[in-house]
Amino acid sequence: MAKGEGAESGSAAGLLPTGILQAGERPVQVKKEPKKKKQLSICNKLCYAVGGAPYQVTGCALGFFLQIYLLDVAQVDPFSASIILFVGRAWDAITDPLVGFCISKSPWTRLGRLMPWIIFSTPLAIIAYFLIWFVPDFHQGQTLWYLLFYCLFETLVTCFHVPYSALTMFISTEQSERDSATAYRMTVEVLGTVLGTAIQGQIVGQADSPCIPDVNASTANRTQSSTSIKETQNAYLLAAGVIASIYVICAVILTLGVREQRESYETQQTKQMPFFRGLRLVMSHGPYIKLIAGFLFTSLAFMLVEGNFALFCTYTLGFRNEFQNLLLAIMFSATVTIPIWQWFLTRFGKKTAVYVGISSAVPFLILVALMERNLIVTYVVAVAAGISVAAAFLLPWSMLPDVIDDFHLKQPHIHGTEPIFFSFYVFFTKFASGVSLGISTLSLDFTGYQTRGCSQPARVKFTLKMLVTMAPIVLILIGLLLFKLYPIDEEKRRQNKKALQALREEASSSGCSDTDSTELASIL
Repeated sequence: MAKGEGAESGSAAGLLPTGILQAGERPVQVKKEPKKKKQLSICNKLCYAVGGAPYQVTGCALGFFLQIYLLDVAQVDPFSASIILFVGRAWDAITDPLVGFCISKSPWTRLGRLMPWIIFSTPLAIIAYFLIWFVPDFHQGQTLWYLLFYCLFETLVTCFHVPYSALTMFISTEQSERDSATAYRMTVEVLGTVLGTAIQGQIVGQADSPCIPDVNASTANRTQSSTSIKETQNAYLLAAGVIASIYVICAVILTLGVREQRESYETQQTKQMPFFRGLRLVMSHGPYIKLIAGFLFTSLAFMLVEGNFALFCTYTLGFRNEFQNLLLAIMFSATVTIPIWQWFLTRFGKKTAVYVGISSAVPFLILVALMERNLIVTYVVAVAAGISVAAAFLLPWSMLPDVIDDFHLKQPHIHGTEPIFFSFYVFFTKFASGVSLGISTLSLDFTGYQTRGCSQPARVKFTLKMLVTMAPIVLILIGLLLFKLYPIDEEKRRQNKKALQALREEASSSGCSDTDSTELASIL
């Protein structure tokens, strides 16, 4: 982990080039004791990191299992399922900037500006999540039921996750401390995906959910399997109850163990930034656009794999009873390698970590596309793929604070834009994933997907293979090409860190005048 730079003594005048001073005038050095920086304790970092688990546990369960649940358990037709998945993800994307806007207008309270959103959204979110996995008795209007509660839950979890993501910028003013806390967070979030996969997969996997060998089977045969379907529905409800309990516990730990810190120069801000002006400034910041463009394609690649993996394992590879264990292998591998990637990016730089980490998925995706059915080889590929999943989890959230720091240097008097940065990054990613899931599910309908069939037509199997292998490969390659344009390398990060430290020291100095602060900002 890179160590934080020490604060340098001196007033604003001592930081100005001597050329701008009048002849015979010498800068007045005001010596003062360096301000001791408050380090985050391991307990603080763990409490902060635990707050990332609810989003990942629920998101993992929905991402991996909602599609197959709608098709084979709730028995929603593929076209309606594609509408639910697309509209739900698209609405989820829209709520991110809306919540970001509301947060930017929120006043600071005794609990902070972000924490009240986390506290009050939690109880409603768990109720909506539970109802997503409930199969209503009426068949007419089932699509509306799932669409309503899916959109409601995504809205409420956004009210949790957007302020939690923006909290990264308020747990510490030190870049190295934020990077360390982000590594803790990513490790816990990947553990959350392992937990979500284990709970959802193992509980649901214990229920007997027989397939129908012949889609045109008699009504009597279908009635015989209704009891087993009911058991499967109850298993999904049990898994939802366990995950909802984890959601509440993590939210409580986050609330009790983390306190927001205001930047010293932000406390001097008297006029609040208008949202649309802030949005215009954020979207015109070049490094931000290049970063989200690159991660838009790479995230989309992994989301395509996530959304179709259960169906791919069940029908294309024929591992109906193994896909939940394969998911565990991927997520466990990702969890183990998160600390390795954190060491790698501090040693070799974040851009290098992007190229090495994300591109390492390509050979294994090619192997999956070419290999015949082989369970052992599939497990090996799953473990290897987890390495890239870890990089895809860690790097976006580790690089986004660097972009915000760069923005603060270019716009030193503009504050309160952090929720906009985080919410619009998530917006573009979620909207693209909604489009991809909607199109992929719709393509299964066009190729003749058979609900609860023991096997699928060859066209369906081929479509699933393309969605899990070739399409992600193309998206990853496009994303890596876009990362070539990203301008913040390690040298730029170090320069920004020193300049920001000087700005913070100047803002916290009681002896500085407004003129000195303005002049320092212009020099930076």
